[in-house]
Amino acid sequence: MIPSTFLTVSVLLLLGCPIWGQSAKTLPNTTSLQWKDDLSVRMVAGIDRFLMRGLEKSVQARQRYWSRDFSSAEAYNESLERNRQRFKKVIGLVDERLSARMEYFHNHGNSPLLAETDHYRIRQVRWPVLEGVFGEGLLLEPKKDPLGQIVTLSDADYSAEQLVGLSPGIDPQSQFARRMAESGYLVIVPTLINRSSRFSGNPDLHTDRLPMTNMPHREWLYRMSYEMGRHLIGYEVQKVLGAVDWLQEEFGEKARIGVAGHAEGGLIALYSAALDTRISSCLVSGYFGPRERVWEEPIYRNIWSLLHEFGDAEIASMVLPRSLVIEHSAGPTLEGRPPAQSWQSNAAAPGRLATADGAAVKHEFERLDKWQQQMPADLKRSARLIPSLPDANPVGPGSTAALNAFLAGLTRTGVIRTESTRALPQQVSTKLDPEVRQSRQVKEIENHVQRTLRVASVARDRFLLEKLPYDSADRFAKGIKPFRKYFWEEVIGKVEHTMLAANPRSRLRYDRPRWVGYDVVLDVWPDVFSWGILLLPKDLKPGERRPVVVAQHGLEGLPKDVIEKESRRFRAYQAFAASLADRGFIVFAPHNPYRGEDLFRVLQFKANPLKLSLFSFIVGQHQQIVNWLKTLSYVDEDRIAFYGLSYGGKTAMRVPAIVEDYCLSICSGDFNEWIWKNATVDWRNSYMFTKEYEMPEFRLGITFNYAEMAYLIFPRPFMVERGHRDGVGLDEWVAHEYAKVRRVYNELGEGDKTEIEFFNGNHEINGKGAFDFLHRHLDWPQP
Repeated sequence: MIPSTFLTVSVLLLLGCPIWGQSAKTLPNTTSLQWKDDLSVRMVAGIDRFLMRGLEKSVQARQRYWSRDFSSAEAYNESLERNRQRFKKVIGLVDERLSARMEYFHNHGNSPLLAETDHYRIRQVRWPVLEGVFGEGLLLEPKKDPLGQIVTLSDADYSAEQLVGLSPGIDPQSQFARRMAESGYLVIVPTLINRSSRFSGNPDLHTDRLPMTNMPHREWLYRMSYEMGRHLIGYEVQKVLGAVDWLQEEFGEKARIGVAGHAEGGLIALYSAALDTRISSCLVSGYFGPRERVWEEPIYRNIWSLLHEFGDAEIASMVLPRSLVIEHSAGPTLEGRPPAQSWQSNAAAPGRLATADGAAVKHEFERLDKWQQQMPADLKRSARLIPSLPDANPVGPGSTAALNAFLAGLTRTGVIRTESTRALPQQVSTKLDPEVRQSRQVKEIENHVQRTLRVASVARDRFLLEKLPYDSADRFAKGIKPFRKYFWEEVIGKVEHTMLAANPRSRLRYDRPRWVGYDVVLDVWPDVFSWGILLLPKDLKPGERRPVVVAQHGLEGLPKDVIEKESRRFRAYQAFAASLADRGFIVFAPHNPYRGEDLFRVLQFKANPLKLSLFSFIVGQHQQIVNWLKTLSYVDEDRIAFYGLSYGGKTAMRVPAIVEDYCLSICSGDFNEWIWKNATVDWRNSYMFTKEYEMPEFRLGITFNYAEMAYLIFPRPFMVERGHRDGVGLDEWVAHEYAKVRRVYNELGEGDKTEIEFFNGNHEINGKGAFDFLHRHLDWPQP
């Protein structure tokens, strides 16, 4: 049966009325495109609506990952083990901790004994956690045998000294570390990474560009660690669990270990208790609540796939049937980006923190309580909410009611001392400067991440290349398929919604001497559509099938930018789509939704907790594009190529790696040692110093650099276009990463299918070697 599109085109040609003439306002088999608004804005808004629905539905959707056994405490904990293992992975708790050890810590001849009262001593301590990473803070030792052992965590912006009353800033009633020490408990107070930006940068980069940034320390460490499959949250949980290791070893069977935290410290306390059943009681103050708007919170709370499986209630359910106290207390207030000082680049992401609404806290607790009520009768009240009324004002942090409930879960008989006249501890020696300690803590994690970065290629080889058959191209291509699936589902994120029928709409946009151009819109998922401009050469003959080049713009671009010589971005794009159409190629110039500054970047942080990314949608849009192109009678479905610049080059690495309908890919102005580009602090053009805060992709550094993405494209032709003066990377970096690609293609007998072109230029399309590459591999004659 002859396709209807072919008949329509053929009849029009024979009648001397080509489909691209003035009378053809739409393409055959499409309806008229009537949208008059900015389609780039509409696209971002549509993806946003799709994600907001996904966030709302995630509460019910995540239940498929849980299978709780309520028959006993032991059975319950065993039934959650897989959830705990997945939770460890997504918070980046992947490194083996060092053996437990507690060290009294001092310098410059100072005594580690910092202060003393009639009941306890305060010492400066540290404990090894990972290679080069220490937990550090204060140890409050009772002068009698302790009733129990507690790790306490303030909010990130308060010091350990403030939580024990040695420095002002926290109301005495809320100094819960001090109050529990006064009540006879041994207390460890770790230092958290704070929200200052003093050490966020590299002062050793002596360049004309600012080497320091306005990123909070928490964001600075989040960005680099996220790329490497770690997370600041994971590092801080490791520090808490390192302290728990020591307490368990020191006290053995007498250990009665609790963890208590406020705000950011509450997050770390909750996560620590969820993962470690040695923790008998947990107090979470000023943190608990629904997380479906986590995308509004600071970027360092962004966790890949969090809401796919874990809300606060689900995480809290991993603490059950141990004691858990949720205290609705006031938390820190943040709004927007921190201001940049004169010596800082304005690179920080926006973020918002506010005290949770009492009704929302109550609602999330009720979700937890439903599981709690299914426990055996003697375990049903292991979790408590204080205060219990949804409209109650916040209390605490560290209210007497909350502390009593927490201590009762720890020792059953524990009661917090409430004497308001008890004297605050008096300092007996010079203390360490908290700023110096903070600098050390930031640098330790930074150095640990940078070490993992330096050996990341070894981790990637073990993950992928060493597992592939390497004796033939066919066996290699077959062996790579599971990794392509992993890349899509675990790294990029796969939208699980069924794709809609394309429902193509079009309208005439260009009528040039050699070709005509049509806006084309295709449905993908509800509220999500593809849009691009199709350029059709006017010398198409009836029955002819031609190759297609998909020409992709970069950041903040539009399809017209790769077509129009009048575009203000002509210098970068050189109207390469139009040039290819002039050469007789059919060209499709899609719009990708990375436009609108924070508007599109926020999509990444709505997507990530759902185990999705911006490229989850771009992959779907491109799949629908090639699906539709293959229905056109004048398109050769086996010759659809991809060519993109900048963010379009980023697309050239990710989309053809998944969408196998692309027969080749050309990456221009983006191919790089991509992991270094994202995570190194030793190069001024690293994304660690810029406003592109959406760039880190979770675990990419230990799974898929650009060479590994190119292996997913193999054995299809692959090319890199690189300007010597392109600040996106360095020639040496690009050549280093491309050498891996070249070796694989060569050794598997496909060396003629890959090449790199260096040219004297900037961040721009060169259109020489790449055009030759397209002509050769698409079997289309040179003009």
